[in-house]
Amino acid sequence: MFNIAQWRAWAPGLTSFEDWLQWSQNPTVSCNTDESPDVSFLPAMQRRRLSRLARMAFSVGWPLAEGHEQLPLVYVSRHGETPRTFDILSDLAAEQPLSPTQFSLSVHNSVIGLWSIMRGETSEMTALAAAGDGLEHGVMEAASLLAEGANAVLLVIAEELPPTAYAPWINDVPFPYALGLLLTPGDEWQLTLSANSTGDSVKSHSEWPHALNLLRALSTQQSALQHPWINRLWNWQHNH
Repeated sequence: MFNIAQWRAWAPGLTSFEDWLQWSQNPTVSCNTDESPDVSFLPAMQRRRLSRLARMAFSVGWPLAEGHEQLPLVYVSRHGETPRTFDILSDLAAEQPLSPTQFSLSVHNSVIGLWSIMRGETSEMTALAAAGDGLEHGVMEAASLLAEGANAVLLVIAEELPPTAYAPWINDVPFPYALGLLLTPGDEWQLTLSANSTGDSVKSHSEWPHALNLLRALSTQQSALQHPWINRLWNWQHNH
């Protein structure tokens, strides 16, 4: 049980609540995938270190964290810094010297490391790389922190559009996106897990990633939704 006190989201061409409401009512794939979020609230020297994935995470998380001290963070990304990793592998294949900076910023928890440094945040932080239901695993992690006494927990889900070379293996990122949720104690939302009997076939039933389906539900004030993934069935219920 938890409340979603606030949320923010970003994708190319989708930056405001009104943008996301229109998208939720008529979801389409964004074609302008070169756009990057505005993180001008950060000093220029700090911005230079951020990949677009990190910029997306910061753009949705930073406003939600304002006014909160000692705010735990749960960061979820299934694929992580695929563009950086691909560049490193390309340099390796070409027998070029590898950049220590590129490597350090390519690891999965680099985003929360940068977040901690730039905000001076020392609260508990977790980086998760789950399967197609990473959103729900992130929510469960955040809910456990609330149960342990946290006043609020920031949950950020972000996915970067992978390089074309990964297309045969990564098909669940329609466009770059990030969703930030500020979770607080309460009974507004309930998330439960049950067994799913339909097996692997459920992977292809959802047109959009789970985080985007939740965003549609929040934008259109749906009271319930289900997220199936392989042998798991996640049930979301709004109690008010």
